[in-house]
Amino acid sequence: MNFSFRLKYPNKDAKSLIFFTASFKDEGKTFVYSTGEKIHPKDWDFKNKRPANLSGRKKDAELRRSIDTQLSRYSNFFIELISRYKTINEKLTIEMAKEEFNIEFKKVSKNTNDFFRVYELFLKDKREDKSDQANTQTTINRYEYNKKLLKDFQEHKSFKLRFNTIDKNFYNAFISYCVEVKEHSANTLSRNVGLFKTFMNWAFSNKYTYNNKFREFKNIKRFKTDEIALTKKQVDEIYEFDLGDNEKLIKIRDLFVFGCCSGMRFSNYSRVKKNDVVDGFINVIDAKDKSKSLSIPLNKYSKEILEKYEYKLPKISNQKFNDYLKELFEKMGYNQIIKKTMRYGNDIVETESTFSDRISSHTARRSFITIMKNEGVPDKVIMSYTGHKSIEVFNNYYRPNQEHRINFMESVWN
Repeated sequence: MNFSFRLKYPNKDAKSLIFFTASFKDEGKTFVYSTGEKIHPKDWDFKNKRPANLSGRKKDAELRRSIDTQLSRYSNFFIELISRYKTINEKLTIEMAKEEFNIEFKKVSKNTNDFFRVYELFLKDKREDKSDQANTQTTINRYEYNKKLLKDFQEHKSFKLRFNTIDKNFYNAFISYCVEVKEHSANTLSRNVGLFKTFMNWAFSNKYTYNNKFREFKNIKRFKTDEIALTKKQVDEIYEFDLGDNEKLIKIRDLFVFGCCSGMRFSNYSRVKKNDVVDGFINVIDAKDKSKSLSIPLNKYSKEILEKYEYKLPKISNQKFNDYLKELFEKMGYNQIIKKTMRYGNDIVETESTFSDRISSHTARRSFITIMKNEGVPDKVIMSYTGHKSIEVFNNYYRPNQEHRINFMESVWN
């Protein structure tokens, strides 16, 4: 995306406003934004499109240097903006760029007619509409949960949810989040997508948006992901890897291995205390579902790690933990490029990334389940450790590795 600066009046014998411009080829238009800075054409370098004659100690030169510094703020912000939107896989439009520039340089508040303000109007309408028998308190509660789910998704992806970005990319990313992070079953996912489409239909009918791409979202029938699960051999290699005196990564490694050998979510095992361990079992209330009581036997690894830290495991936020995990796996050389495919109904989404980029706190739980199943441990026993109630959700964690796939094939056909 090309950008530069130009004068509003390049041919006048007077100071002219300086505009920031950027071409948006997809829209066939150019984004033009006033920097508020002024300069005389004689002091403008038309070839490099920046102030000229910057050297010297005279007041005029200092003024031109000051203008040049201000222009750099605009160009640097635009570069950062492009990078930010690319990272979250969202298309930057002229409308979005203008809003972001206004917030950054004019300190205006964000558009009050935003997605969640409209969602609140939708909830108000549903609460007050007594003529529609479908608007039971249970349904209202589900709409409210969907709003929270969408806010959590927005925070997880670190981007602003807008009506004009509700498209297939949003849909795939949202489903991926619900399956992999929230662990929703197909039924829960199908219901929540239906509730979301009801809201979007309401917003469309009430002219809060003219984007109707949500109508193309297919009903959820089944889903499949191919997220990474480590083998027992890989967990051993990670645990035994020499990290020297890097205390930060040693703690991250130990926490991750503890998750791999206990099967708990990060929100559970990151808070284990000494009084949670009784008669060789870790006994905790599930942080996600307070109705679940988990009781997990200690093994060689979990016992060793707990004793190493005197039953006070290192404290760290989930976000920082995930960041440092990638650093840990990069240091260990897990940098091979691997593919990720996700299937939603008949649609398949495929991406490529490094192994280290695919690792997260949840990889530990997935690895535990896969290792246990590969060793022939019955599903019911594993589920008693992990707290799963749904065999459907539980089975989504299992990732047979290549070695087991080969061994099973050879044991039958050779």
